[in-house]
Amino acid sequence: MTETADDLSAPLGQDKPRRKRRLRLPFTAMQALAVMLGLFLVAFAGFAIFNKDPFGGEPMTRIAIRDPKAADEKPAVAGHGQDSKQEGKHETKEAPKQAGEQKTVTMIDGSTGTRHDVVIGGGASADKGEAASAPPPVMAGIDPKLLEKSRYGMIPVVAEGLKPFNVYAADADRAKAAKMPVVAILIGGLGVGAAKTTDAIMRLPPAVTLAFTPYGSDPGKLAERARAQRHEIFLQIPMEPYDFPDNDPGPQTLLTSLSADQNMDRLYWHLSRMQGYAGITNFMGARFIATDAAMQPIIREAAKRGLGFFDDGSSPRSIAPQAAASQAMPFGKGDIAIDVVPTPAEIDRALNKLEAAARERGAAIGTASALPVSIERIGAWTKTLGDRGILLVPLTTAMLKSKSS
Repeated sequence: MTETADDLSAPLGQDKPRRKRRLRLPFTAMQALAVMLGLFLVAFAGFAIFNKDPFGGEPMTRIAIRDPKAADEKPAVAGHGQDSKQEGKHETKEAPKQAGEQKTVTMIDGSTGTRHDVVIGGGASADKGEAASAPPPVMAGIDPKLLEKSRYGMIPVVAEGLKPFNVYAADADRAKAAKMPVVAILIGGLGVGAAKTTDAIMRLPPAVTLAFTPYGSDPGKLAERARAQRHEIFLQIPMEPYDFPDNDPGPQTLLTSLSADQNMDRLYWHLSRMQGYAGITNFMGARFIATDAAMQPIIREAAKRGLGFFDDGSSPRSIAPQAAASQAMPFGKGDIAIDVVPTPAEIDRALNKLEAAARERGAAIGTASALPVSIERIGAWTKTLGDRGILLVPLTTAMLKSKSS
């Protein structure tokens, strides 16, 4: 028998080393794997070649424009918590109202400032009785001399020496207010949610000032009702918070990353949503209100248009007091947030602090939201306030007293 070299070199008494066998897949399995890989590559290449979406991979917000006849209340353009977080993709669209009309809406890119005009309505939509909406209608009881036409609708202006701050301030006994401690309360976040807004309008005394956001299906109609009940109203301007865009006030928010012209354009959009407000106030905005370069143009514009400015007090680094003083405009700042902890006991405790602050300084301003528990406790507290020697006044009265003291 012939032995190989390995057989002769192997030590006696030990088995010959065995060659390792390579694991080989059956030919049919390799074919299947190759086919699957080929199909994947073909599908991927086809998607890359034929997909024509120029914004592929970018987050987008879709806003439905519905027939106003389909529901009693039209949906808001966008509300809190909706994904209008891409600075360059905010749009201003509203439900169509009159058949056959068209409206050009300008979209402003938040990064570059580039403007893109988009025509809404007409065409096929007009055949269905749909078209772009007109600017918000002018509310009842508004002096037309104090309005100026903008690209978005009517906005406030000074005319013949009259300023909206003075004309739309609620009636108050200012002679009495000058002699005794006063408190003012601003309820914010109204206009989105007709039920809670109506609750605040009807259940709180007229001396409580109401602040409306520019959103909601018809904030002007609710603001008109508030004025009819003798409430003074302010307009809340959405401004950039520190955690934007994770915390997004809503469409057309004023941003520190935008130019002064871009923020002014957004301000005009907000100002046109309703009329009859004595001033404006920040909605969120801790970063924006603390940024001098962003805030100064807004304060100058508000002062030029005869409005007051109220700082809700949420940003300790706010530059609003100095900016307002430089323009000699009516200004106020919130002293106590009443319903940070929305329980009856904590709200009552905050109201007691507000009362003490008024006695100490002569005037104090509290802020709150339209939560049912807040409205209930504030309403009960105001009924006995006069018995304790403190006068409840509209916000404008407290602002004027603070300025003069």
